[in-house]
Amino acid sequence: MRWAGDGLIAQLRQPPGGRDARIMLLAQCVDRTGTGVWAAASVLYFTFVSQLDARHLGLLLGVGAVAGIAGSPLAGRTAERLPVRGLLIGCHLLRLGTMGLLLVADNFATLLPVVALTCLGERAAKTLEMLFATRVAGEQRATYQALFRSVANAGYAVGAGIAALGLSVGTTGAYRALILANALSFILAAALVCRTREPVGHGLVVAQSDGSATDGPPGSPSPWWDRGYLLFVLLDIPMNLDDSVLNVGLPLWLVHHTSAPHAIVPAFLVVNTVLVVVLQLGVSARAEGPRRAAAAVGWYGMALSACCLLLATATGGGAWSASFAMLAAAMLVTLAELMRSVSSWELAVSLTPPRARASYLGLAGMSQSVQKSVGPLLLTGVVMTAGPAGWLALGAAVTGLSLVQRRASLRRLETLSVPLQAVSALGG
Repeated sequence: MRWAGDGLIAQLRQPPGGRDARIMLLAQCVDRTGTGVWAAASVLYFTFVSQLDARHLGLLLGVGAVAGIAGSPLAGRTAERLPVRGLLIGCHLLRLGTMGLLLVADNFATLLPVVALTCLGERAAKTLEMLFATRVAGEQRATYQALFRSVANAGYAVGAGIAALGLSVGTTGAYRALILANALSFILAAALVCRTREPVGHGLVVAQSDGSATDGPPGSPSPWWDRGYLLFVLLDIPMNLDDSVLNVGLPLWLVHHTSAPHAIVPAFLVVNTVLVVVLQLGVSARAEGPRRAAAAVGWYGMALSACCLLLATATGGGAWSASFAMLAAAMLVTLAELMRSVSSWELAVSLTPPRARASYLGLAGMSQSVQKSVGPLLLTGVVMTAGPAGWLALGAAVTGLSLVQRRASLRRLETLSVPLQAVSALGG
C-alpha cells in the first residue's frame, strides 16, 4: 500500500492504473469544472433567461432528476456489451449536444427533453467512470476513488468561481457564455478519454488474477433478481442523504430557523471542499477493503446523527453560537460524506459477482439519483416542517439504517466468500 509519505500531488502523478488512470482523472476534473459552472448558474439561467416560473422550474428539475435515475442501469447494462471508453465518449458528446440545444430552446416544452437527456447522460457518465476505474485500478480502487474525490471537488470549486464571474455580469450574453464553458468541458473531457485504452474486462469477459478469463454467458445473473444486492442499493439511498443535508438542509435551516448571518451560507461549500481535498486520502486509507468499508457505514450514521443533533440545537442562542453550530454541522456532514464516498464505492463493487459487475454497478448508481430526487423533498416537506424534532428523528433513523446496512453487507460478504473458498480448495 502506497499511502505513507505520499502526498496528493505524488499520488496524482502515479495513480493506481498508471497512464490511463492519470488521463481519466484529468478528464474527470475538466468535466466537474464544467459541471460546477452549470450547477451554480442553471437555476438563475432558467429563471432570468428562459423566464420560467417557480412551478415550471421545479417540474423541470424534478423530471431531470427522474431521467437521471434511468441513466445508471442503462449505462451498466450497455457496458456489458460495448466498450466502456466509447460509451463514455458518447455520453460527453450527448451532453455537448444538449448544452448546445439550451442556447436555442426558448420554452418549457423544448427545455424539458433537453434537461432530461442532460441528466440521463450525466448519470450514465458517472456510472461508466466508476466502471472504468474499477477495471483500471483493480484492488487499489479505494485509492483511485480518493484521488477522484479530491480532483472533483477542486474542479467544482474552480467551476463555481468561473460561474461567479458570469453571474456578477448578469446579462443574457454572460449566461450563454457559461453554457458554452460547460460545453467546452465536454469537448475536452471526450478528447482526453479518447487518449485512454479500453480497460481489461470489456463485455462479459472479466480478467482473473491468474490471467485466465471467465466468459459470462447470456444467462449471467441479473441484479434486479438479486435480493441481497437490491437490499444494499435500497439502504444506500439514505446513506447518501449527506448531499441534500449539505446543499439544501443547512442553508434553509440557517436562513429560516437560526439567528446566524446569511453570509455563513457560502462557507458551507468552502468548508466541504477544503476538507474533502485535505482529508479524503487519509479517510480512504483507513477504510480500505470491503470489511473496513462496511465498518465505515456505521461511522457514517454516527457522523450524520451528530450533525442533525447540532442542527436541532442551533435554533437557540445568539448569532455567534448559531454560526458556530452551523459551521460545526457542515464539518460533520462533510465527515459523513467522506465515509460514504469510501463505503458506498467499495461495497458496490465488492458485493457484486464479477462476471456481471457492469450491470450491478449500474443498479448501484441509482441510489444517488434517487436520493437527489427524494432527499430535498424529505428535508423540506418532513424534517424541517417538524422543527428540531425532525432533525433528531432523521439522525436516529439514519443511524439505525446504517447499522442494518453494515450487518447486511457483512452477511453478503460472507455469502460471496463461500464459493471462492470452495474454488480455492478444488484448485489446491
